[in-house]
Amino acid sequence: MIKHIFFFTLLVSASLAFIFLLKPFFEPILWAVAFAVLFSPLHKFVLKKFKGRNSLSAFVTLLLILFTVVVPATTLSVAVVNEGTNLYSDIRSGVYDFSKPIAWVQKSLPIVSDSLGKVGIDFEKLKEGLSDTALNSSQWVATNLLNIGQNALTFTVLFLLMLYMLFFFLRDGPKLVELIIRVLPIGDDAERHLLSKFAEVSRATIKGTLVVGVIQGTLGGIMFALLGIESAVFWGVVMIGLSILPAVGSAIVWAPAALIFLANGHWIKALILFGVGALIIGMIDNVLRPILVGRDTKMPDYLILLSTLGGLGLFGLSGFVIGPIIAAFFLAIWAMFETEYNPDSAK
Repeated sequence: MIKHIFFFTLLVSASLAFIFLLKPFFEPILWAVAFAVLFSPLHKFVLKKFKGRNSLSAFVTLLLILFTVVVPATTLSVAVVNEGTNLYSDIRSGVYDFSKPIAWVQKSLPIVSDSLGKVGIDFEKLKEGLSDTALNSSQWVATNLLNIGQNALTFTVLFLLMLYMLFFFLRDGPKLVELIIRVLPIGDDAERHLLSKFAEVSRATIKGTLVVGVIQGTLGGIMFALLGIESAVFWGVVMIGLSILPAVGSAIVWAPAALIFLANGHWIKALILFGVGALIIGMIDNVLRPILVGRDTKMPDYLILLSTLGGLGLFGLSGFVIGPIIAAFFLAIWAMFETEYNPDSAK
């Protein structure tokens, strides 16, 4: 008995020490896991084409991920940094007046103005608050973008570590899964079902969230550029991030822009932006998400939102992907608990 207690105490202590040792590298490891899970179907396809040569297939898959995902994302990040910094400078110098839409509503829609006034909404304070919020938000964005640029060396090292780990996760993924199954004492069939369900839900959720967000943000950015709105790339990326919000999503960006056009007398541009935003960008989520995610594997929208916001708080920008992965594992483990340990669920 003492022998078993000592052994398990030693096992837990060694495991905790190992986790603490890897703590600085959690982010690149989690990103490597995310890419390995997301692109495992691609790796299986490449592996079949190269007739089972695992190392070569993993390397080719890594190159495909690098040139189709990582390089465009890095290029986009550089553009966002530049445009975000310029936007902050313009807002601070007063080039943009974000109180104009409210002033336009107050002047052109007196019914709305009077109704809001009756419930205690002061338009002057609202305009001041909106301007302050815009300035503070742009300052926060510019500061974080500047920090990313200053930590370029650390980012490069972690990025290379992520690529290194991704190669081995792609190559040795099935072996690692079998090792986990052998070590865990839950039961091989249950463990395979758990890991399979986790991969299925996380892949579907990430694919649906990212693809829908990227399409919405890309269309919004293109529309901004065509209508002559500056920092179109930056606003497009903001729309990608806001696409996780249910109901409103990217409309938080394009709707105020349309109101600003109205406030400045550009009716045609405002109508185009409203039409494209509501009829095309707004409908993408309803059309594409069920196709990409599927009904059975869909994670509830509120859980995607909460897990993404929690991930952003814990891991920074990486939490946009890491948060939903952790939530997918949470759902998978509780689904397994319901199947394995709840007698009523089997009836």
